[in-house]
Amino acid sequence: MKKNLLDTPKLGFGLMRLPTVEGKPDEIDHEQVSRMVDMFMEAGLTYFDTAYVYGKDGASEKAARACLVDRYPRESFTLATKINAWLMADDEEMAKAQFYTSLERTGAGYFDYYLLHALQTNTYKRYDEYHLWDYVAGLKKQGLIRNMGFSFHATPELLDQILTEHPEVDFVQLQLNYADWENPSVTSRANYEVARKHNKPIVVMEPVKGGTLANPPAKVRELFKAAAPDMSLASWAIRYIASLPGILTILSGMSNVEQMADNISYMRADAFRPLDEEGMEVIRKAQAALAAIPSIPCTGCSYCTPGCPQNIPIPDIFEARNHQLVFENEEAGQRSYNFHTANKGKASDCIACGQCEGACPQRINIIERLKDCAEAFDH
Repeated sequence: MKKNLLDTPKLGFGLMRLPTVEGKPDEIDHEQVSRMVDMFMEAGLTYFDTAYVYGKDGASEKAARACLVDRYPRESFTLATKINAWLMADDEEMAKAQFYTSLERTGAGYFDYYLLHALQTNTYKRYDEYHLWDYVAGLKKQGLIRNMGFSFHATPELLDQILTEHPEVDFVQLQLNYADWENPSVTSRANYEVARKHNKPIVVMEPVKGGTLANPPAKVRELFKAAAPDMSLASWAIRYIASLPGILTILSGMSNVEQMADNISYMRADAFRPLDEEGMEVIRKAQAALAAIPSIPCTGCSYCTPGCPQNIPIPDIFEARNHQLVFENEEAGQRSYNFHTANKGKASDCIACGQCEGACPQRINIIERLKDCAEAFDH
């Protein structure tokens, strides 16, 4: 009888942000990762997630072999990895070859979960062009994978389209967290509801929003500490999502032993308890507190960018600025800004032509907002 995916322990170990050797940022600290794997397994947790493109030269998949596959019986854990059709492959055959490279790197023999990686508005068609849906379904028939799915970063409308066209998928991976629940550029709630409508178990990524929710704004911190002084701030983000119906598991990109110890203290297989109504009310108050913080109301539709004579990535700049305004994270906002403007126009390059403001459905005063962003970032 096929295992019910929803019986999986609700915390998964994301192997994307693994600790590295001091002074060697491209070399994963296998000794520390092995300790973390041991802690995870001893807590009754079993789901590990990596990808073909994680780390230099497949460092994450190789770490999965060294720290997990070579040290534990194969049936004692489940391993997920992903095929990427747009970032690392130049043609269909190169894309398909990723599967066997991943199999060799991990030494896993088979994958419990295999995902088409990061389907977005501008990338999802490549998976059709390369016939990867049929390819992965064929791997499943051969017994080389046990469950097929995809990770997704786009609109609920596109998610509904893909799940309608591909009812064969066993699960879907979505970005869900309490801060993005109603965020129009992430649409966590709407995407969650689409997956539920199609009755697909959900693997959750970014439950702590890249670590941001481990240190939320002061008003949110005060709410959580008043409700449960001994619980970590990150625990609220993870326990909230784990309490929702239809969740297969939640990926936490733990980067050190301390983070692992905190997560398993409340998510170990024999200890997790869903939030009760009182806890859910605390989350609702936290969401209201976040919504009350002034921010740029950009939905990320990108209607403003095609005609920009300076090639300014306006939505990406506004998202970076909101990192600073909402989450009081100056450094993360600056990093995001630097990344998105590396080969494009900066906020200070705006010539105030007004093209963008005429295209913006949210009627944002983009010129003035870009001036603010220039003052914040271009110094």
